[in-house]
Amino acid sequence: MYHQILLAVDGSDASIQALHQALDIATLAQASLHAVYVVHPWQLSPYAGYYDPEALRKVLREDARTALDVARAAMSARGVTGTTEIVEAESAADDIASCLQRCAQRHGAELVAMGTHGRHGVKRAMLGSVAEQFLRISTCPVLLVRGIHGGTDGRDVV
Repeated sequence: MYHQILLAVDGSDASIQALHQALDIATLAQASLHAVYVVHPWQLSPYAGYYDPEALRKVLREDARTALDVARAAMSARGVTGTTEIVEAESAADDIASCLQRCAQRHGAELVAMGTHGRHGVKRAMLGSVAEQFLRISTCPVLLVRGIHGGTDGRDVV
């Protein structure tokens, strides 16, 4: 059974659904949960109007704290031991999936849980998929959880 579970959060509905699934597994396995939010200030985002890199970093870190506060509160409510962390991409060439993989290795994760938006076609091609990239490089099992609008029962297990 799993002892160390890494949860990737980004504040999205899919991320919240992944949080609930990870909490279920952690409860059953009596595992520890480590929630991580990757800040990637070089990535195109809804904050593209910011031209000051430090101002953008500040806004992204605030989003990270908000998402991690939700995870921390949910862990506490369920009685699951865990920690949270903000990880920042090392450079513009670094990607979120690689950051998550380094974090999973550093924490000895035996399972990684993350949300996926279930995009298809042009949206997927243009936006890419962190979940898909991570799945390709992960060295441990991955639980992908779709957001509420992602599928019939809201889960994809890979």
